[in-house]
Amino acid sequence: MLKPNLYGRNFLKLTDFSEKEINELIDFAQDLKNKKQAGIVHQYLAGQNVALLFEKPSTRTRCAFTVACVDLGAHPEYLGKNDIQFGKKESVRDTAIVLGRMFDGIQFRGFDQETVEALGEYAGVPVWNGLTNEFHPTQILADFLTIKENLGHLKGIQLVYVGDGRNNVATSLLIGGAKVGMDIRICSPKELFPDKEIVAQARIIAKETKAKVMVTADVDEAVEGADAIYTDVWVSMGEEDQFQQRIDLLLPYQVNQEMLEKTGNDNVLFLHCLPSFHDLETEVGRDVYEKFGLTAMEVTDDVFQSKNSVVFDEAENRLHTIKAVMAATNGK
Repeated sequence: MLKPNLYGRNFLKLTDFSEKEINELIDFAQDLKNKKQAGIVHQYLAGQNVALLFEKPSTRTRCAFTVACVDLGAHPEYLGKNDIQFGKKESVRDTAIVLGRMFDGIQFRGFDQETVEALGEYAGVPVWNGLTNEFHPTQILADFLTIKENLGHLKGIQLVYVGDGRNNVATSLLIGGAKVGMDIRICSPKELFPDKEIVAQARIIAKETKAKVMVTADVDEAVEGADAIYTDVWVSMGEEDQFQQRIDLLLPYQVNQEMLEKTGNDNVLFLHCLPSFHDLETEVGRDVYEKFGLTAMEVTDDVFQSKNSVVFDEAENRLHTIKAVMAATNGK
């Protein structure tokens, strides 16, 4: 298929893209996935150099962008938190201008949305948001590709996010779901409801796309008839001192077999952006068990390992959707 015509665009948040453009990126990602599986070369970025800026470490984001660069014919250059010091030794603006003179594209994964927006304003080359505190747009493309692969479409899909409704995945799903016409539901304790401005923005978008938006603390109301249930870790990076508070708030929102049964859908999909604390095979998992007596946190192991779980397809799809974004915005 022809790649979407998004040349020169930044990819910073889903509000910047139309329903048509998001769907085109997902379809293009599927085409690139098919090409990779068939061994068909697709070097849209041949000869380019890409800077990968990481204030926050990541397994999937780093690997996906690195492999995407190589598959597309570009050279990736990783710059970790000790290599970039925005605002300490050099301003974001100056850093953006310098990197834009040396690289053909820039990925940023870090804390403030303002940082990636400034990079996008001053770099003069496409900038891609690998994650900020506010948004995680590349993750949502992977989620939507996974749903479309399994259910055939996105329009009208009943997608329920259960957990911390304020985090970057929840807010991005809210905006993204509204953009593509989903029945998007955020289910969390009221203390962790998404920002009112984000909800209002999603409702405005929903009027245009015929989507539905629900924000509720009632699990039964949220999951009834769900096509897919999505969750994320209860404690995000930098919030490790809040485990007790989050457990107290979120234990009733743990994704388990009882919750899946409440959907009335034996084939309901389970999604998670990973990493997940579903067993005692991690240091964090064992520490939580010793301190709080929990063998799992946001999702039980039987759900994580079940036929309903598509989490590893979802993780792989980070590669294909990131590749689509890079090729569509900067490819030849």
